Amino acid sequence: MSDPISIATLFSQLDLDPDRVIPGTYSGMSGWLISKGAAELEVRNPATGTRIATIATTTPEHYERLLEESRAAFDSWRLLPAPKRGQAIRLIGDALRQHKDALGSLISLEVGKIKAEGDGEVQEMIDMADFALGQSRMLYGLTLHSERPFHRMYEQWHPLGVVGIATAFNFPVAVFAWNAFLALVCGDVTVWKPSPKASLAAIAVQKIVTRVLENNGFPQVSGLFVTMDHRLAEHFYADSRINLLSFTGSTAIGTRVAEIAAKRLGRCLLELGGNNAIVVDRSADLDLAVPAIVFGAVGTAGQRCTTTRRLIVEASIADALSERLVRAYRQVRIGNPLDPRTLMGPLIDAHAVERYAAVVRELQSLGARILYGGRVLDGPGYFVEPTLVRAEASWSLIQEETFAPILYVLTYSDFEEALALHNSVPQGLSSSIFTAQLVHAEAFLSARGSDCGIANVNIGTSGAEIGGAFGGEKATGGGRESGSDAWKNYMRRQTNTINFSHELPLAQGIRFDLETGADKIP
Repeated sequence: MSDPISIATLFSQLDLDPDRVIPGTYSGMSGWLISKGAAELEVRNPATGTRIATIATTTPEHYERLLEESRAAFDSWRLLPAPKRGQAIRLIGDALRQHKDALGSLISLEVGKIKAEGDGEVQEMIDMADFALGQSRMLYGLTLHSERPFHRMYEQWHPLGVVGIATAFNFPVAVFAWNAFLALVCGDVTVWKPSPKASLAAIAVQKIVTRVLENNGFPQVSGLFVTMDHRLAEHFYADSRINLLSFTGSTAIGTRVAEIAAKRLGRCLLELGGNNAIVVDRSADLDLAVPAIVFGAVGTAGQRCTTTRRLIVEASIADALSERLVRAYRQVRIGNPLDPRTLMGPLIDAHAVERYAAVVRELQSLGARILYGGRVLDGPGYFVEPTLVRAEASWSLIQEETFAPILYVLTYSDFEEALALHNSVPQGLSSSIFTAQLVHAEAFLSARGSDCGIANVNIGTSGAEIGGAFGGEKATGGGRESGSDAWKNYMRRQTNTINFSHELPLAQGIRFDLETGADKIP
């Protein structure tokens, strides 16, 4: 796809025009909006640094139109039966299947993921559409037993309103699907703010969604706006017309988002940073552990929230495992993410490279033993070496999430020490243990074990399936998206009680007698 003709064909397939400024605002009633006063965002290929498109960002006036039209669309969409809303998502999933190859390539071009990961992200959207279709017939409430005679009590779930979705560059479209497909079957309308580092793929997906809804007689219930202006972004977070704000990004920015939303008592769903660890004991099958560790540390060039950043190894096998990892790292092919032989693409931009280099410099100042890597690669693009470091748990760096392919190797003597090391960081997203010992596996999954939202045995930290609720604890934000009962985030719960007697008993046995006369209404 590095050939200009191939890129032109790709853009044509996705209804994008690289030779014109691409509108970065979509509103259901007004369509794609662009104004002469809009700031322009250049989209560059991180593998080459070359411009691949220009996007017109959203003006405050167009944002206001988007929000007002989204509120109006909600009034009708929430009345459409949920199974019919599910059919809309089914058709979107079918369209994504048709465009999977092109979308996967566009993701690789825009954010530097290898082609297999780009395609995998689109497949995740397709899987989410299938899941949401089934969920549209399973928005269950409970029947409850009243303590009062001749009373029926139950709960039901109603659409919430407008769901704002702010996504990060590392998963430019899949996280949108986690949120939007569930929100839409729940009767909500969505407003999407993609990262300015990954807006082109978002626009391509929005075009697919728009076309499917229009061609099949559904209202336009999914809007999008692109901005580089932090003031407009913060206005979005503070907007009381947003009934739920789902934010994916760093812990630092997520904390700010939560503060802004809290001032209006807004509901937030936060998916923030991870500092994920794999524990390996001496009973572990290293043939399983090594590829899981390498993929977890190197996949997406270390720019996943579920990236493996710490390796906590029983001291007796640390040297042997480190040697195997060095051999595996030497096999990691770095380069053009659209080349099927490539295993690791570039970092997202120059700032990410500088952050990687700064951490390596700090490690060197600490006297760290760098087992592999540590270099910024010469040439075009934002390429670095995957880096493996023998580290000390006391280093403050261990507490931080470096969004780059740097893996710290820590050692332990007994299993209680391993658990303490694992849980010693502020973040709590994903975790894993490799072991053949049942007691270690069960302890890791117990209340005294991993304090993360995701805990695995004999698989890595990265690559969660959509059927389970995704999210983490502590500084990761506590949000849950995707599977299980995550759909409840996008609805409001209502408890209902029906009295079908001629008496008015109060709960808890309270008596409140009034003389109301002898006559009773039948």
